Amino acid sequence: MTQPILSAFYDRARIHGSKPLFERPGLTPIGFETAADNVRRIAAVLAERGVTPGDRVMVQVDKSPEAVMLYLACLHVGAVFLPLNTAYTGAEVDYFLGDAEPRLVVSTPDREGEMRGRLPGGTRLETLGANAGGTLMDAARDAAPHETPAPRGEGDPAAILYTSGTTGRSKGAVLTHGNLGSNAAALNDVWRFTEEDRLIHALPIFHTHGLFVACNMALTTGATMIFLTRFDEGGVIDLMSDATVLMGVPTFYSRLVKSPRLDRAATAGMRLFVSGSAPLLRDVREAFAERTGHAILERYGMTETCMIASNPYEGERRVGAVGFSLPDVEIRITDRETGEALPEGETGAIEVKGPNVFDGYWRMPEKTAEEFRADGFFITGDLGRIDEDGYLHIVGRDKDLVITGGYNVYPKEIETVIDALPGVAESAVFGVPHPDFGEGVTAVVVPRSGQDVDVAALRSALSGAIAKYKQPKEVMIVDELPRNVMGKVQKAELRKDYADLYGAGG
Repeated sequence: MTQPILSAFYDRARIHGSKPLFERPGLTPIGFETAADNVRRIAAVLAERGVTPGDRVMVQVDKSPEAVMLYLACLHVGAVFLPLNTAYTGAEVDYFLGDAEPRLVVSTPDREGEMRGRLPGGTRLETLGANAGGTLMDAARDAAPHETPAPRGEGDPAAILYTSGTTGRSKGAVLTHGNLGSNAAALNDVWRFTEEDRLIHALPIFHTHGLFVACNMALTTGATMIFLTRFDEGGVIDLMSDATVLMGVPTFYSRLVKSPRLDRAATAGMRLFVSGSAPLLRDVREAFAERTGHAILERYGMTETCMIASNPYEGERRVGAVGFSLPDVEIRITDRETGEALPEGETGAIEVKGPNVFDGYWRMPEKTAEEFRADGFFITGDLGRIDEDGYLHIVGRDKDLVITGGYNVYPKEIETVIDALPGVAESAVFGVPHPDFGEGVTAVVVPRSGQDVDVAALRSALSGAIAKYKQPKEVMIVDELPRNVMGKVQKAELRKDYADLYGAGG
Protein backbone atom coordinates (compact mmCIF):
# COMPACT_ATOMS: atom_id res chain seq x y z
CA MET A 1 0.00 0.00 0.00
CA THR A 2 1.34 3.43 -0.98
CA GLN A 3 1.77 5.92 1.85
CA PRO A 4 -0.72 8.82 1.49
CA ILE A 5 0.64 12.29 0.79
CA LEU A 6 -0.45 13.72 4.15
CA SER A 7 1.00 10.86 6.19
CA ALA A 8 4.30 11.05 4.32
CA PHE A 9 4.43 14.82 4.87
CA TYR A 10 3.84 14.52 8.62
CA ASP A 11 6.57 11.87 8.80
CA ARG A 12 9.00 14.19 7.03
CA ALA A 13 8.03 17.06 9.35
CA ARG A 14 8.83 14.93 12.41
CA ILE A 15 12.19 13.95 10.93
CA HIS A 16 13.31 17.28 9.51
CA GLY A 17 11.90 19.75 12.05
CA SER A 18 13.09 23.25 11.21
CA LYS A 19 14.65 22.34 7.88
CA PRO A 20 13.17 24.72 5.24
CA LEU A 21 10.28 23.37 3.23
CA PHE A 22 9.64 26.73 1.57
CA GLU A 23 12.36 29.24 0.74
CA ARG A 24 11.34 32.55 -0.83
CA PRO A 25 13.79 35.21 -1.99
CA GLY A 26 13.87 38.03 0.56
CA LEU A 27 11.48 36.32 2.98
CA THR A 28 11.89 34.12 6.04
CA PRO A 29 12.00 30.38 5.23
CA ILE A 30 9.18 28.16 6.50
CA GLY A 31 10.35 24.90 8.04
CA PHE A 32 8.67 21.52 7.86
CA GLU A 33 7.62 21.58 11.51
CA THR A 34 6.12 25.07 11.23
CA ALA A 35 4.30 24.11 8.04
CA ALA A 36 2.87 20.99 9.71
CA ASP A 37 1.64 23.06 12.67
CA ASN A 38 -0.03 25.51 10.26
CA VAL A 39 -1.66 22.62 8.38
CA ARG A 40 -3.22 21.35 11.61
CA ARG A 41 -4.40 24.84 12.55
CA ILE A 42 -5.96 25.43 9.12
CA ALA A 43 -7.58 22.00 9.42
CA ALA A 44 -9.13 23.13 12.69
CA VAL A 45 -10.62 26.16 10.95
CA LEU A 46 -12.02 23.98 8.16
CA ALA A 47 -13.62 21.65 10.69
CA GLU A 48 -15.08 24.57 12.63
CA ARG A 49 -16.57 25.91 9.39
CA GLY A 50 -18.42 22.63 8.94
CA VAL A 51 -16.15 20.92 6.41
CA THR A 52 -16.48 17.14 6.72
CA PRO A 53 -14.99 14.18 4.82
CA GLY A 54 -16.04 14.26 1.17
CA ASP A 55 -16.96 17.96 1.17
CA ARG A 56 -15.41 20.06 -1.58
CA VAL A 57 -13.23 23.05 -0.75
CA MET A 58 -12.94 25.33 -3.79
CA VAL A 59 -9.82 27.49 -3.83
CA GLN A 60 -9.01 30.40 -6.16
CA VAL A 61 -6.02 32.14 -4.61
CA ASP A 62 -2.57 33.39 -5.52
CA LYS A 63 0.41 31.08 -5.19
CA SER A 64 1.78 30.95 -1.66
CA PRO A 65 3.09 28.44 0.90
CA GLU A 66 -0.18 28.85 2.78
CA ALA A 67 -2.11 27.71 -0.30
CA VAL A 68 -0.12 24.45 -0.23
CA MET A 69 -0.82 24.16 3.49
CA LEU A 70 -4.52 24.61 2.75
CA TYR A 71 -4.32 21.70 0.30
CA LEU A 72 -2.79 19.53 3.01
CA ALA A 73 -5.35 20.73 5.57
CA CYS A 74 -8.12 19.57 3.22
CA LEU A 75 -6.50 16.13 3.12
CA HIS A 76 -6.27 16.24 6.93
CA VAL A 77 -10.03 16.69 7.42
CA GLY A 78 -10.89 14.35 4.53
CA ALA A 79 -12.16 17.12 2.26
CA VAL A 80 -11.75 17.22 -1.51
CA PHE A 81 -9.37 19.97 -2.61
CA LEU A 82 -10.55 21.84 -5.72
CA PRO A 83 -8.08 24.46 -7.02
CA LEU A 84 -9.13 26.91 -9.74
CA ASN A 85 -7.03 28.86 -12.21
CA THR A 86 -6.69 32.40 -10.89
CA ALA A 87 -7.51 33.70 -14.37
CA TYR A 88 -11.05 32.28 -14.37
CA THR A 89 -13.71 34.96 -14.56
CA GLY A 90 -16.73 35.25 -12.30
CA ALA A 91 -18.97 33.70 -14.93
CA GLU A 92 -16.64 30.71 -15.22
CA VAL A 93 -16.52 30.34 -11.45
CA ASP A 94 -20.32 30.23 -11.39
CA TYR A 95 -20.21 26.98 -13.36
CA PHE A 96 -17.79 25.36 -10.91
CA LEU A 97 -19.84 26.51 -7.93
CA GLY A 98 -22.95 24.93 -9.40
CA ASP A 99 -21.24 21.74 -10.48
CA ALA A 100 -19.04 21.01 -7.46
CA GLU A 101 -21.32 22.44 -4.75
CA PRO A 102 -18.44 23.24 -2.38
CA ARG A 103 -18.97 23.48 1.36
CA LEU A 104 -16.31 26.19 1.56
CA VAL A 105 -14.78 28.63 -0.93
CA VAL A 106 -11.43 30.37 -0.38
CA SER A 107 -10.69 33.43 -2.52
CA THR A 108 -8.22 36.29 -2.49
CA PRO A 109 -9.11 39.20 -0.19
CA ASP A 110 -9.53 41.58 -3.12
CA ARG A 111 -12.22 39.34 -4.67
CA GLU A 112 -14.10 38.70 -1.44
CA GLY A 113 -17.04 40.98 -2.25
CA GLU A 114 -17.43 39.66 -5.78
CA MET A 115 -17.20 36.04 -4.63
CA ARG A 116 -19.62 36.49 -1.74
CA GLY A 117 -22.25 37.71 -4.16
CA ARG A 118 -21.94 34.54 -6.21
CA LEU A 119 -22.10 31.95 -3.46
CA PRO A 120 -25.16 29.74 -3.16
CA GLY A 121 -26.84 29.51 0.21
CA GLY A 122 -25.02 27.47 2.82
CA THR A 123 -21.55 27.89 1.25
CA ARG A 124 -19.00 29.49 3.55
CA LEU A 125 -16.31 31.92 2.38
CA GLU A 126 -12.78 32.56 3.64
CA THR A 127 -9.97 34.62 2.13
CA LEU A 128 -6.26 33.94 1.69
CA GLY A 129 -3.72 36.48 0.50
CA ALA A 130 -0.32 35.91 -1.08
CA ASN A 131 1.52 36.94 2.11
CA ALA A 132 -0.50 34.90 4.62
CA GLY A 133 -3.15 37.61 4.91
CA GLY A 134 -6.90 37.09 4.90
CA THR A 135 -9.49 35.60 7.19
CA LEU A 136 -8.33 31.99 6.90
CA MET A 137 -4.85 32.55 8.34
CA ASP A 138 -6.20 35.08 10.87
CA ALA A 139 -8.45 32.33 12.23
CA ALA A 140 -5.74 29.67 11.98
CA ARG A 141 -3.33 31.66 14.15
CA ASP A 142 -5.82 31.52 17.04
CA ALA A 143 -6.96 27.94 16.46
CA ALA A 144 -5.87 24.91 18.43
CA PRO A 145 -4.23 22.37 16.12
CA HIS A 146 -6.52 19.63 14.79
CA GLU A 147 -4.43 16.62 15.73
CA THR A 148 -6.12 13.55 14.24
CA PRO A 149 -6.54 13.29 10.46
CA ALA A 150 -9.80 11.88 9.15
CA PRO A 151 -9.37 8.24 8.15
CA ARG A 152 -9.31 7.96 4.37
CA GLY A 153 -8.58 5.02 2.09
CA GLU A 154 -6.72 4.83 -1.20
CA GLY A 155 -10.01 4.93 -3.12
CA ASP A 156 -11.38 8.01 -1.37
CA PRO A 157 -11.36 11.28 -3.33
CA ALA A 158 -8.57 13.74 -2.48
CA ALA A 159 -8.96 16.38 -5.20
CA ILE A 160 -10.94 17.46 -8.21
CA LEU A 161 -9.18 19.13 -11.13
CA TYR A 162 -11.34 20.55 -13.90
CA THR A 163 -10.27 20.04 -17.49
CA SER A 164 -10.12 23.02 -19.81
CA GLY A 165 -13.44 22.29 -21.47
CA THR A 166 -12.31 23.13 -25.01
CA THR A 167 -14.65 20.51 -26.47
CA GLY A 168 -17.60 21.08 -24.16
CA ARG A 169 -18.30 21.95 -20.56
CA SER A 170 -15.44 21.44 -18.14
CA LYS A 171 -15.20 18.00 -16.56
CA GLY A 172 -14.04 17.50 -12.98
CA ALA A 173 -11.46 14.72 -12.78
CA VAL A 174 -11.70 13.05 -9.36
CA LEU A 175 -8.24 12.06 -8.08
CA THR A 176 -7.99 9.71 -5.12
CA HIS A 177 -5.52 9.50 -2.27
CA GLY A 178 -4.14 6.39 -3.96
CA ASN A 179 -3.70 8.21 -7.28
CA LEU A 180 -1.67 11.02 -5.70
CA GLY A 181 0.38 8.86 -3.37
CA SER A 182 1.32 6.26 -5.96
CA ASN A 183 2.34 8.85 -8.53
CA ALA A 184 4.54 10.76 -6.10
CA ALA A 185 6.23 7.51 -5.06
CA ALA A 186 6.84 6.49 -8.67
CA LEU A 187 8.33 9.86 -9.62
CA ASN A 188 10.52 10.00 -6.52
CA ASP A 189 11.86 6.63 -7.60
CA VAL A 190 12.49 7.23 -11.30
CA TRP A 191 13.84 10.78 -10.88
CA ARG A 192 15.96 9.87 -7.80
CA PHE A 193 14.30 12.62 -5.74
CA THR A 194 15.44 12.79 -2.09
CA GLU A 195 15.61 15.01 0.98
CA GLU A 196 18.88 16.38 -0.39
CA ASP A 197 17.14 18.03 -3.33
CA ARG A 198 16.41 21.72 -3.63
CA LEU A 199 13.67 22.29 -6.17
CA ILE A 200 13.20 25.58 -8.01
CA HIS A 201 9.39 25.83 -8.03
CA ALA A 202 8.14 28.48 -10.46
CA LEU A 203 4.98 26.69 -11.66
CA PRO A 204 1.37 27.55 -10.77
CA ILE A 205 -0.19 25.31 -8.13
CA PHE A 206 -3.71 24.98 -9.54
CA HIS A 207 -2.45 22.42 -12.04
CA THR A 208 -1.18 18.82 -11.91
CA HIS A 209 2.41 19.75 -12.75
CA GLY A 210 2.95 22.35 -10.05
CA LEU A 211 0.93 20.75 -7.26
CA PHE A 212 0.66 17.00 -7.73
CA VAL A 213 4.12 16.54 -9.26
CA ALA A 214 6.44 19.21 -7.86
CA CYS A 215 4.88 19.88 -4.46
CA ASN A 216 3.92 16.28 -3.68
CA MET A 217 7.43 15.08 -4.43
CA ALA A 218 8.98 17.62 -2.05
CA LEU A 219 6.35 17.06 0.64
CA THR A 220 6.91 13.30 0.65
CA THR A 221 10.72 13.25 0.52
CA GLY A 222 11.70 16.15 2.76
CA ALA A 223 13.15 18.23 -0.09
CA THR A 224 13.19 22.02 -0.01
CA MET A 225 11.17 24.10 -2.47
CA ILE A 226 12.57 27.43 -3.59
CA PHE A 227 9.11 28.86 -4.02
CA LEU A 228 8.70 31.55 -6.68
CA THR A 229 5.48 33.35 -7.53
CA ARG A 230 6.54 33.81 -11.14
CA PHE A 231 9.19 32.67 -13.59
CA ASP A 232 12.02 35.11 -14.25
CA GLU A 233 14.92 33.64 -16.20
CA GLY A 234 17.53 35.87 -14.58
CA GLY A 235 16.31 35.10 -11.09
CA VAL A 236 16.14 31.38 -11.83
CA ILE A 237 19.71 31.36 -13.17
CA ASP A 238 20.82 33.10 -9.97
CA LEU A 239 19.14 30.37 -7.90
CA MET A 240 20.72 27.47 -9.78
CA SER A 241 23.95 27.79 -7.80
CA ASP A 242 22.05 26.68 -4.68
CA ALA A 243 19.53 24.26 -6.24
CA THR A 244 19.48 20.78 -7.75
CA VAL A 245 16.24 20.46 -9.78
CA LEU A 246 14.07 22.63 -12.00
CA MET A 247 10.64 21.50 -13.17
CA GLY A 248 9.15 23.61 -15.90
CA VAL A 249 7.16 23.99 -19.07
CA PRO A 250 8.83 24.50 -22.47
CA THR A 251 8.38 28.28 -22.18
CA PHE A 252 10.78 28.27 -19.21
CA TYR A 253 13.51 26.66 -21.27
CA SER A 254 12.96 28.75 -24.40
CA ARG A 255 13.43 31.84 -22.24
CA LEU A 256 16.46 30.44 -20.43
CA VAL A 257 18.34 29.70 -23.66
CA LYS A 258 17.89 33.33 -24.70
CA SER A 259 19.91 34.47 -21.71
CA PRO A 260 23.65 34.88 -22.31
CA ARG A 261 24.16 33.91 -18.65
CA LEU A 262 23.02 30.32 -19.18
CA ASP A 263 26.15 28.17 -19.34
CA ARG A 264 27.86 25.18 -17.75
CA ALA A 265 29.08 27.20 -14.81
CA ALA A 266 25.59 28.47 -13.98
CA THR A 267 24.14 24.94 -14.01
CA ALA A 268 27.09 23.08 -12.49
CA GLY A 269 25.24 22.26 -9.25
CA MET A 270 22.02 21.15 -10.95
CA ARG A 271 21.32 17.45 -11.47
CA LEU A 272 17.94 17.45 -13.26
CA PHE A 273 15.86 19.63 -15.57
CA VAL A 274 12.32 18.35 -16.23
CA SER A 275 9.95 19.63 -18.92
CA GLY A 276 6.32 18.78 -19.51
CA SER A 277 2.76 19.97 -20.14
CA ALA A 278 3.60 20.69 -23.80
CA PRO A 279 6.17 19.49 -26.38
CA LEU A 280 9.69 20.88 -26.14
CA LEU A 281 11.04 22.38 -29.35
CA ARG A 282 14.04 20.54 -30.76
CA ASP A 283 16.02 23.78 -31.16
CA VAL A 284 15.50 24.63 -27.50
CA ARG A 285 16.49 21.15 -26.35
CA GLU A 286 19.65 21.20 -28.48
CA ALA A 287 20.64 24.72 -27.49
CA PHE A 288 20.13 23.94 -23.79
CA ALA A 289 22.27 20.80 -24.03
CA GLU A 290 25.04 22.60 -25.90
CA ARG A 291 25.12 25.51 -23.46
CA THR A 292 24.82 23.55 -20.20
CA GLY A 293 25.75 19.93 -20.84
CA HIS A 294 22.35 18.88 -19.46
CA ALA A 295 19.75 16.92 -21.46
CA ILE A 296 16.28 18.11 -20.46
CA LEU A 297 14.10 15.21 -19.32
CA GLU A 298 10.64 15.18 -20.96
CA ARG A 299 7.76 13.32 -19.38
CA TYR A 300 4.08 12.72 -20.18
CA GLY A 301 1.00 13.15 -18.06
CA MET A 302 -2.48 14.63 -17.97
CA THR A 303 -5.09 15.87 -15.53
CA GLU A 304 -6.86 12.52 -15.32
CA THR A 305 -3.75 10.40 -14.74
CA CYS A 306 -1.05 12.56 -13.15
CA MET A 307 2.20 11.31 -14.73
CA ILE A 308 2.18 8.34 -17.13
CA ALA A 309 5.64 8.07 -18.67
CA SER A 310 9.12 9.57 -18.45
CA ASN A 311 12.36 9.54 -20.34
CA PRO A 312 14.98 7.69 -18.28
CA TYR A 313 17.06 9.33 -15.59
CA GLU A 314 19.98 7.25 -16.81
CA GLY A 315 20.18 6.38 -20.49
CA GLU A 316 19.06 8.11 -23.65
CA ARG A 317 16.53 10.90 -23.29
CA ARG A 318 15.23 10.49 -26.79
CA VAL A 319 14.32 13.61 -28.77
CA GLY A 320 10.61 13.71 -29.60
CA ALA A 321 9.77 10.93 -27.15
CA VAL A 322 8.36 10.91 -23.63
CA GLY A 323 10.06 7.70 -22.59
CA PHE A 324 8.71 4.64 -20.81
CA SER A 325 5.74 3.98 -18.56
CA LEU A 326 6.20 4.65 -14.85
CA PRO A 327 6.32 1.73 -12.38
CA ASP A 328 2.99 -0.17 -12.21
CA VAL A 329 1.60 1.82 -15.16
CA GLU A 330 0.60 0.04 -18.38
CA ILE A 331 0.47 1.78 -21.77
CA ARG A 332 -0.92 0.38 -25.00
CA ILE A 333 -1.63 1.74 -28.48
CA THR A 334 -4.98 0.79 -30.01
CA ASP A 335 -7.00 1.30 -33.16
CA ARG A 336 -9.12 4.44 -32.72
CA GLU A 337 -12.27 2.78 -34.03
CA THR A 338 -12.08 -0.85 -32.88
CA GLY A 339 -9.98 -0.58 -29.73
CA GLU A 340 -7.80 -3.45 -30.89
CA ALA A 341 -4.14 -3.35 -29.83
CA LEU A 342 -1.79 -2.23 -32.62
CA PRO A 343 1.69 -3.58 -33.45
CA GLU A 344 4.90 -1.79 -32.50
CA GLY A 345 5.50 1.36 -34.52
CA GLU A 346 1.90 1.96 -35.60
CA THR A 347 0.08 5.13 -34.63
CA GLY A 348 -3.13 4.89 -32.64
CA ALA A 349 -4.92 5.85 -29.45
CA ILE A 350 -2.89 5.91 -26.23
CA GLU A 351 -4.59 4.00 -23.43
CA VAL A 352 -3.31 3.69 -19.88
CA LYS A 353 -4.05 1.64 -16.78
CA GLY A 354 -2.56 1.87 -13.31
CA PRO A 355 -2.85 3.25 -9.78
CA ASN A 356 -2.34 6.76 -11.17
CA VAL A 357 -5.56 6.75 -13.24
CA PHE A 358 -8.38 8.86 -11.83
CA ASP A 359 -11.62 7.56 -10.36
CA GLY A 360 -13.86 9.21 -12.96
CA TYR A 361 -15.48 12.52 -13.88
CA TRP A 362 -17.40 14.28 -11.14
CA ARG A 363 -21.11 13.55 -11.50
CA MET A 364 -20.66 12.35 -15.09
CA PRO A 365 -21.08 8.56 -14.97
CA GLU A 366 -21.94 8.27 -18.67
CA LYS A 367 -18.91 10.31 -19.75
CA THR A 368 -16.72 8.29 -17.39
CA ALA A 369 -18.01 5.02 -18.88
CA GLU A 370 -17.25 6.29 -22.40
CA GLU A 371 -13.61 6.95 -21.54
CA PHE A 372 -12.80 3.53 -20.06
CA ARG A 373 -12.45 0.16 -21.78
CA ALA A 374 -14.09 -2.90 -20.24
CA ASP A 375 -10.69 -4.09 -18.99
CA GLY A 376 -10.04 -0.85 -17.10
CA PHE A 377 -7.82 1.01 -19.58
CA PHE A 378 -8.43 4.76 -19.79
CA ILE A 379 -8.63 6.26 -23.28
CA THR A 380 -6.41 9.33 -22.95
CA GLY A 381 -7.54 11.11 -26.11
CA ASP A 382 -3.92 11.34 -27.21
CA LEU A 383 -2.48 9.66 -30.28
CA GLY A 384 0.91 8.06 -30.26
CA ARG A 385 3.21 5.19 -31.13
CA ILE A 386 5.80 3.07 -29.37
CA ASP A 387 9.08 2.69 -31.25
CA GLU A 388 11.28 -0.38 -31.57
CA ASP A 389 13.12 0.47 -28.34
CA GLY A 390 9.94 0.94 -26.32
CA TYR A 391 9.91 4.75 -26.22
CA LEU A 392 6.47 6.38 -26.37
CA HIS A 393 6.01 9.19 -28.91
CA ILE A 394 3.05 11.56 -28.72
CA VAL A 395 1.62 12.33 -32.15
CA GLY A 396 -1.15 14.67 -31.03
CA ARG A 397 -4.64 14.86 -29.63
CA ASP A 398 -7.36 12.69 -31.15
CA LYS A 399 -9.53 15.77 -31.55
CA ASP A 400 -6.70 17.41 -33.52
CA LEU A 401 -6.57 14.60 -36.09
CA VAL A 402 -7.32 15.98 -39.56
CA ILE A 403 -9.45 13.88 -41.92
CA THR A 404 -9.04 15.24 -45.42
CA GLY A 405 -10.50 13.50 -48.46
CA GLY A 406 -10.97 10.39 -46.34
CA TYR A 407 -7.32 10.22 -45.27
CA ASN A 408 -6.09 10.57 -41.70
CA VAL A 409 -3.43 13.23 -41.22
CA TYR A 410 -1.47 13.47 -37.97
CA PRO A 411 -0.45 17.11 -37.43
CA LYS A 412 2.68 16.25 -35.46
CA GLU A 413 4.21 14.50 -38.47
CA ILE A 414 3.87 17.64 -40.59
CA GLU A 415 4.92 19.97 -37.79
CA THR A 416 8.13 17.97 -37.32
CA VAL A 417 9.03 18.44 -40.98
CA ILE A 418 8.17 22.15 -40.98
CA ASP A 419 10.03 22.85 -37.74
CA ALA A 420 13.23 21.41 -39.22
CA LEU A 421 13.20 23.88 -42.14
CA PRO A 422 15.50 26.93 -42.21
CA GLY A 423 14.18 29.99 -40.41
CA VAL A 424 11.30 28.18 -38.67
CA ALA A 425 10.96 28.48 -34.90
CA GLU A 426 7.78 26.42 -34.58
CA SER A 427 4.54 25.58 -36.34
CA ALA A 428 1.01 24.35 -35.73
CA VAL A 429 -0.96 22.20 -38.18
CA PHE A 430 -4.71 21.75 -37.90
CA GLY A 431 -7.82 21.16 -39.97
CA VAL A 432 -10.65 23.54 -40.83
CA PRO A 433 -13.79 22.98 -42.95
CA HIS A 434 -13.15 22.58 -46.67
CA PRO A 435 -15.89 22.35 -49.34
CA ASP A 436 -14.18 19.57 -51.30
CA PHE A 437 -12.11 17.61 -48.78
CA GLY A 438 -14.18 17.87 -45.60
CA GLU A 439 -11.19 19.37 -43.81
CA GLY A 440 -8.28 21.29 -45.26
CA VAL A 441 -4.82 20.77 -43.79
CA THR A 442 -3.68 24.20 -42.63
CA ALA A 443 -0.42 25.45 -41.14
CA VAL A 444 0.65 28.53 -39.24
CA VAL A 445 4.38 29.11 -38.94
CA VAL A 446 6.39 31.26 -36.52
CA PRO A 447 9.77 32.42 -37.90
CA ARG A 448 12.89 32.51 -35.80
CA SER A 449 13.75 35.90 -34.38
CA GLY A 450 15.16 38.18 -37.06
CA GLN A 451 14.56 35.69 -39.87
CA ASP A 452 12.00 35.32 -42.64
CA VAL A 453 10.25 32.20 -43.87
CA ASP A 454 9.66 31.93 -47.61
CA VAL A 455 6.31 30.20 -48.02
CA ALA A 456 7.08 29.06 -51.57
CA ALA A 457 10.35 27.48 -50.44
CA LEU A 458 8.53 25.85 -47.51
CA ARG A 459 5.93 24.34 -49.84
CA SER A 460 8.67 23.08 -52.12
CA ALA A 461 10.45 21.41 -49.22
CA LEU A 462 7.25 19.74 -48.05
CA SER A 463 6.43 18.44 -51.52
CA GLY A 464 9.46 16.19 -51.42
CA ALA A 465 9.01 15.11 -47.82
CA ILE A 466 5.37 14.14 -47.30
CA ALA A 467 2.48 12.83 -49.37
CA LYS A 468 0.42 15.36 -51.28
CA TYR A 469 -2.74 14.85 -49.21
CA LYS A 470 -0.77 15.77 -46.07
CA GLN A 471 0.59 19.01 -47.47
CA PRO A 472 -1.03 22.18 -46.09
CA LYS A 473 -3.44 23.84 -48.47
CA GLU A 474 -2.66 27.17 -46.84
CA VAL A 475 0.38 28.36 -44.89
CA MET A 476 0.22 31.53 -42.78
CA ILE A 477 3.15 33.31 -41.14
CA VAL A 478 2.37 34.57 -37.62
CA ASP A 479 4.32 36.20 -34.79
CA GLU A 480 3.31 33.66 -32.15
CA LEU A 481 1.00 30.74 -31.45
CA PRO A 482 -1.87 30.97 -28.95
CA ARG A 483 -1.02 29.13 -25.73
CA ASN A 484 -2.64 28.43 -22.39
CA VAL A 485 -0.97 29.10 -19.05
CA MET A 486 0.93 25.79 -19.17
CA GLY A 487 2.33 26.48 -22.63
CA LYS A 488 0.09 24.17 -24.68
CA VAL A 489 -0.75 25.44 -28.17
CA GLN A 490 -4.49 26.11 -28.35
CA LYS A 491 -5.50 24.51 -31.63
CA ALA A 492 -9.19 24.97 -30.89
CA GLU A 493 -8.54 28.71 -31.01
CA LEU A 494 -6.70 28.36 -34.32
CA ARG A 495 -9.52 26.31 -35.82
CA LYS A 496 -11.97 29.00 -34.76
CA ASP A 497 -9.83 31.86 -36.09
CA TYR A 498 -9.41 30.23 -39.52
CA ALA A 499 -12.80 28.50 -39.77
CA ASP A 500 -13.80 30.44 -42.90
CA LEU A 501 -10.44 30.16 -44.66
CA TYR A 502 -11.76 27.85 -47.41
CA GLY A 503 -15.27 29.26 -47.59
CA ALA A 504 -16.86 26.37 -45.71
CA GLY A 505 -16.52 27.59 -42.15
CA GLY A 506 -18.61 26.50 -39.23
